[in-house]
Amino acid sequence: MDVKKVDDFYFEIKPKLAFSLNLKELVEYKELFYFFTWRDVKVKYKQTALGFLWAVLQPLIMMVIFTFFIGKAMKVPSDDMDYPIFAFSGLILWTVFSSGITNAGNSMVSNAQIIKKIYFPRLVIPISSILVSVFDFLIAFLVFIVLLLVYQQPIHFVQAFILWPTGLVVAVIATFGPGCLLAALNVKYRDFRYVIPFLVQAFLFLTPVIYPISIVSNPWLKYLLALNPMYAAITIFRMPMMNSAPDMTLLWVSLSSGVILFFIGLTYFRKTEMYFADLA
Repeated sequence: MDVKKVDDFYFEIKPKLAFSLNLKELVEYKELFYFFTWRDVKVKYKQTALGFLWAVLQPLIMMVIFTFFIGKAMKVPSDDMDYPIFAFSGLILWTVFSSGITNAGNSMVSNAQIIKKIYFPRLVIPISSILVSVFDFLIAFLVFIVLLLVYQQPIHFVQAFILWPTGLVVAVIATFGPGCLLAALNVKYRDFRYVIPFLVQAFLFLTPVIYPISIVSNPWLKYLLALNPMYAAITIFRMPMMNSAPDMTLLWVSLSSGVILFFIGLTYFRKTEMYFADLA
């Protein structure tokens, strides 16, 4: 009779690494990205008279308001660009962040019934919420191209081919970390459903969307503003239209901030996702 070791009858179940995106599992469930994203897009624009035009109207109307009050009345500089181009280029990326972080922050609570019934990688939900904002960006980007032609804005085309997609990717990364963090926190602390809109509104004025960071004279305040990860995304996106190079130190500060927030959000999400079905 064979004598087996006691260890042969024990299995150790370990959680996924906190820093891991678990890409293999996400690839296995890749169809869910399409399902959740397209479902949210259809729900967002269902029974609306203007449909997808709302993705354009919001940044376009904000651009007109800021151009009149900030660009003309206050004569705020715009980094060698016509102010409407300057404002719209920032607003379409800011919309990725604002709508992405709002949708992602509420996504786990909104999908509570699905989470309780079946298993799938929970990261699919906040990522799909952010992809909805990317869909809106692509529609608004077409209007951005039209504005460039109307205002005859000089562009470095080689830089644009590289830096416009890079700016979008940086914006998505900057949205992913806080979005996942708020999604996890909102499951346990429902107060965050009220905190999220306030944070989005406040950060609009702490991000160089409607003003260039060059108007800030205090160097320490510049570094403080550069801690905002969206500073790098918007600056990179605007670089093909700028005649002067941005401050690379501030750019790296912002990029580093985005990466740090990415891992903080991912880590907290991974550590708490096992409780989502019970708390949602």
